[in-house]
Amino acid sequence: MIALLGGTFDPIHIGHLRAASEAAQALDAEVRLIPAKLPPHRPQPEASAGQRLDMLRIALSGSTQLSADDRELRREGPSYSVDTLAELRLELGARQCLALMVGADAFAGFSTWHRWLDILELAHIVVLNRPGAATVKDWPASLNAQVAARHCADAAALRMEAAGRVLMLDIPALAVSATSVRESLARGSSVRWLVPDPVLEYIAQQGLYRGGRGG
Repeated sequence: MIALLGGTFDPIHIGHLRAASEAAQALDAEVRLIPAKLPPHRPQPEASAGQRLDMLRIALSGSTQLSADDRELRREGPSYSVDTLAELRLELGARQCLALMVGADAFAGFSTWHRWLDILELAHIVVLNRPGAATVKDWPASLNAQVAARHCADAAALRMEAAGRVLMLDIPALAVSATSVRESLARGSSVRWLVPDPVLEYIAQQGLYRGGRGG
């Protein structure tokens, strides 16, 4: 199985890495982290595309299950998940088991995503649950209906099909966000243990998150 985790990774931090690692083990999957060039549902990144990709590759160096995929950075226009999945389907074929991992908070707005129903035909959705995240009763009726029809009990059942199912996956919560990391760096506060040391060295070398925008 190939699982995808998108985001701005501005910067990559231990919350991203822990979620990806937990999912890789639970799903027995290769996990590809895909930085967005122009994210349609959140503010634009502070660091440049090249800097974010550099940080991601530095953080994943030596990992056997986690890798960086730069296809959205190479593509023009908004970084829509449906376009990324359609591209991967052409590369991997119709039978490859493919999953898109989405945090529970983001999944609550999944029905507003560009061509969201097409996404469900291209890949499975793995919803990463954390304590306090949106629950089923908070979802729109259209999304609840799709989840009810496509719900999958476990990763083994997920692997039996190439796409189209929804799996709820519980993962440990880490109280860290890229926003809080950037704010701490802008104040001159330490973020050690929240960001891998080699990434912190890169941030310092590049002069990132010091109150101005990345180069």
